[in-house]
Amino acid sequence: MSYLTFNKEHLINLEYSLHQEILRSNRAGSYINTTLSGCNTRKYHGLLVCPIQNFGGEKHVLLSSFDETVIQNDAEFNLGIHRYQGGNYFPKGHKYIRDIKFDKVPKTTYRVGGVVLTKERILVEKEEQVLIRYTLEEAKSPTILRFKPFLAFRNIHSLSKANMFANSKYKPAKNGVSIKMYDKFPDLFMQFNKKAEFIPAPDWYYNIEYLKELNRGYDYLEDLLVPGYFEVPIKKGETIIFAAGTSETKPISLKQRFTKEIKKRGTHITFTSSLNNAAAQFIMHKNGDTDIVAGFPWYSSITRQTFISLPGIYSAQNNLRDFKNILDTYVKHLENGFFPDNIHSKNKQFNSADTSLWFIWVIQHYFKYHQKPKEIWKNYGGAIKEILEALKNSTSKYIGTTNEGLIFAKKDRIPLTWMNSHTNNNAIVTRAGIPVEINALWFNSICFALDLADMVGDNEFISEWKEMVKKVGVAFNKTFWNEGHDHLADVVNNGIPDWSVRPNMVIATALDYSPLSKEQQKMVLSVAKKTLLTKRGLRTLSPDHIRYNGVIEGGPEKREAAAHLGTVYPWLIQFFVEGYLKIHKRGGLPFVTQLMETFEEELSEHAIGTMSEMYNGNPPHQAKGAISQAWNVAGVIYATQLVQNYKE
Repeated sequence: MSYLTFNKEHLINLEYSLHQEILRSNRAGSYINTTLSGCNTRKYHGLLVCPIQNFGGEKHVLLSSFDETVIQNDAEFNLGIHRYQGGNYFPKGHKYIRDIKFDKVPKTTYRVGGVVLTKERILVEKEEQVLIRYTLEEAKSPTILRFKPFLAFRNIHSLSKANMFANSKYKPAKNGVSIKMYDKFPDLFMQFNKKAEFIPAPDWYYNIEYLKELNRGYDYLEDLLVPGYFEVPIKKGETIIFAAGTSETKPISLKQRFTKEIKKRGTHITFTSSLNNAAAQFIMHKNGDTDIVAGFPWYSSITRQTFISLPGIYSAQNNLRDFKNILDTYVKHLENGFFPDNIHSKNKQFNSADTSLWFIWVIQHYFKYHQKPKEIWKNYGGAIKEILEALKNSTSKYIGTTNEGLIFAKKDRIPLTWMNSHTNNNAIVTRAGIPVEINALWFNSICFALDLADMVGDNEFISEWKEMVKKVGVAFNKTFWNEGHDHLADVVNNGIPDWSVRPNMVIATALDYSPLSKEQQKMVLSVAKKTLLTKRGLRTLSPDHIRYNGVIEGGPEKREAAAHLGTVYPWLIQFFVEGYLKIHKRGGLPFVTQLMETFEEELSEHAIGTMSEMYNGNPPHQAKGAISQAWNVAGVIYATQLVQNYKE
């Protein structure tokens, strides 16, 4: 039984249900995304959104929505819902929803008079196909279901407009039809498991309004093509399967296929199982590689976020093979000690000073799960050495080491840390100079590499790097710590420290090898707890700072400008919890247990069963940005697991 359940009172209230979203992926880049009510509020919403190879693998919305109508005794009850220009809703099928329950997949129950109809949607794993199962639970008279597909055939970032070039003609397929609106797109096959009549009646539906885009300051009106409609008779107790995909299917196998896919899915019976289910959505297998989608709906993979996500994703899946496959996928893209920001980009950018160090941090976690030092050093020791040497020798003119042995990162107008928001080609938070978390990672990386080298007897590496540890440790404290402050400087540029209270210093308290004393770590965490900690994670800036902005709102530039000036990111909670438990041990358990329990309510507040990209710094910490972000889900999973391990 799922604990994620929504009743009629929730669902008929559009003020509530339009802000709760459902997301499912196929682990190959495709997804379903819409609201609880079924009304699309984003241009990114759709029932079949998938990458198209003819367009560089970018995601495209093929099937935007699929309206159902129940017909009995010549009376029609339309279960669909769309918002049109001016905030007009038609039809208003949400009023027929009785409840929605999340088990392995969301199950929506409609009641229309004496008719009770259930609907379940699922994406076929690693295929571009959505399956929808309808079951007529109750009916007192002969019933017909009518289905109306709304087609978009456009990039997720654009909007469709009525035009004379769209092809509304169809080709017959077994128990259905196929349609290709534009050249270079694949055919969209729409089929049923039983014979269905298709009535061609092509028509454009104009000015469908996307509320989220309107509020975000983007274009928000779209025209969608309905090529016609299907009609299928259904009896009480009967189940009908609808399939929409980019290749033709065998209708006779659809029921079996739906059952097979259901068995692969995890449940939503607890907070932990819901998060684990969400984590699985980010894993992507394609062309022999394994990767992590940074977030849905609009992100592909982001190298830094992939590495930070990996330990938490592994904790959820307990799949060491996927862990290694992701490492192997990425290590092929290491160039002169640095990883590209996105390994799939045609024009690779190397604007990250910390990503390579996060890679070593990930290897460190891999070692904890797979304690075979010789194998790890053989497979990844070369990459570790390459990264350390590149930083030590300053092979990049933007990223390298100072005379004191600390890492500097400075590039005109380009942010090189994870706080990389920018507008009009200007960084919002430059952090140019010597950033605190990068140097904490640098110290940790050298220490871990030395320990690993010692286990395998690589004395040459030890001889070369053993003095560097002392040098970096001394320089770190000299640079970032001052007795007049109870926390670390966030960045030091040209000898001038920035004492803004930001969460980056917390990372230094959580790493296995920290240059800080226990007392220093305790003080840093105390400041973070007092000024940065919220029920959704850590703020990016203390509220008492003059630049603090606790609310993300307005147009694209205004929203981007606020992204690291107080916004909350849940992924940082794993470092706070790990640091806190290192210092307070079991004495800190009651506090961190209560802290992690506060995340549970978020799973039913915005994106059902998952964590959004970021949250307002001000209470009540409303979700913002992408509806499901990998490193946030992973960070909460990792922190929750830490708490559980201490309890045990």
